[in-house]
Amino acid sequence: MNLPTITVNEELRAYIDPLTPEEHQALERSILAEGCRDALVLWGDVLVDGHNRYGICSKHGIPFQTVQNTRFKSMDDVHLWMIDQHLGRRSVSDFQRGVLALRKKEIVATRTLPAAPAEHSEHSGNSGASAEQPLADAQAPVTPPDRLNTREAIAKAARISANTVVQIEKIQKSATPELVEAVKAGTISINAAATVASLPEEEQKAAVAGGKKELQQAAKRVREGKSGRRAELAGDAAPDDENSTGDPKAAEPLSAEERDQRNREAQVKLLQSTVQELTEENKALKAQVASLTAQLNAATSADNVE
Repeated sequence: MNLPTITVNEELRAYIDPLTPEEHQALERSILAEGCRDALVLWGDVLVDGHNRYGICSKHGIPFQTVQNTRFKSMDDVHLWMIDQHLGRRSVSDFQRGVLALRKKEIVATRTLPAAPAEHSEHSGNSGASAEQPLADAQAPVTPPDRLNTREAIAKAARISANTVVQIEKIQKSATPELVEAVKAGTISINAAATVASLPEEEQKAAVAGGKKELQQAAKRVREGKSGRRAELAGDAAPDDENSTGDPKAAEPLSAEERDQRNREAQVKLLQSTVQELTEENKALKAQVASLTAQLNAATSADNVE
């Protein structure tokens, strides 16, 4: 079998979260039964899409086809193409879609060349379009990517809520690698992980090591205004010397109604913080619009003078 020269770029291989063991086994069974029906996508000799199929075919000596995507002009084009493939997959988790949409936002904000959309995906399995379809896609006109300059736009691209985007940003900023892996594995929800991410790193790691139940408890403690080690209820103040009686009942746990009240207060604080972040983002966007408008007016004036 005369195989083409293929280079595996480890950065591209790791750019998208890998298949689960179960997904990889299912793909391998499909290829062994039906052959590799989807062409591998190349950029020159660099493998862009089909790392799992390439590995399985090489392992078992199964022939495969390749197709060049001639629209790639830079690594940004490749990254955007890969992101768009996986944003369209139903099996991708909300967290993964949010992370991918935030990556796309960063790329689109800094790049100058338009991205190249396509229709093939490694995770789509071993069925669907033939090798001719990607080739036809590669010759299609290039369409500029949408600018994801608001949380609402990011949320729409990822098919999640704007509040979930905020929570994912908090996880990316403050969560330990162990907590991030727990979110990816589905051990903890995005909402709870964003809450646990406010804890010190050691407490996050301890909560992950304790498993799903401990993570839930850690999130509950934070929401109730407690630390990860002992119950320190938010808003509790030491009694004044004048009114202090030394009564041990003063240190008794709060009632269920009082805990609910503390929880509501914590949620209000979180919402107030989110509103503040969105307000600052809105100010920054207004400043950006004003700057772009001034540049446009200046360019228009120069054209009129000429």
